[in-house]
Amino acid sequence: MNDRLATWLLPLTVFILALTGWEALVVIKGIEPYILPAPSLIAKTIVNDWGVLAASLWVTLKMTFAAILLAIAGGAALAILFSQWKWVERSFFPFAVILQVTPIIAIAPLLLVYLEPNTAVLVCAFIVAFFPILANTALGLASADHNLVDLFDLYRASRWQQLLYLRLPSALPYFLGGIRIGGGLALIGAIVAELAAGASGQATGLAFRIVEAGYRLNIPRMFAALVLISLTGIAIFLFFSALSHVMLGRWHDSARTREQ
Repeated sequence: MNDRLATWLLPLTVFILALTGWEALVVIKGIEPYILPAPSLIAKTIVNDWGVLAASLWVTLKMTFAAILLAIAGGAALAILFSQWKWVERSFFPFAVILQVTPIIAIAPLLLVYLEPNTAVLVCAFIVAFFPILANTALGLASADHNLVDLFDLYRASRWQQLLYLRLPSALPYFLGGIRIGGGLALIGAIVAELAAGASGQATGLAFRIVEAGYRLNIPRMFAALVLISLTGIAIFLFFSALSHVMLGRWHDSARTREQ
């Protein structure tokens, strides 16, 4: 229990000290808000501009979670197809790799030419979240214990029985790891697309508020939007980490190690 408490208290203490030092630096040096706002001013801006920021936050959240759900469904389904038919993997996996290695910042402006802004944001977020889920799930499905695979073959289990009772349970930790990665990347993809759309005045998400505040030199609002984005990313990571812990429980080594 003490170790768990220390795990949370130590980074929290360091974070509070960093904010205190930031606040003191701004006050002592007399730094203007349009150069570097103090944490207290950023917090005040979040409260005062909550009506505008909350609406933009809701837009970003909708796009991010829609992309995550699509990436989970698409990545898991395609990984299962890869595990069942190797010709499907050889045919389509290179396209997934191409989408992954192409910088999303280069894809976003092109998508805005052909798609509506909200659709372009959704597609960008989906692209960056899709590959980690696909790759991790495919790896998990291929990592089933070979002795158990031989045992299933010995008892003449069908391909789908082997998938349901052996490969899917073996792939679950990999799949959940891919979701944790993909969740954060979906937010990054949404923000990148919103920045590209916001530069042309076609977006309403948090990234657009950053662009808008930059044009108006409203630096405290820029920091306020950035804080909300960071908190959203942390919340997504914590949510999927908790989901992983609940689903793995005490049966998988990774969950058991964290509890020791």
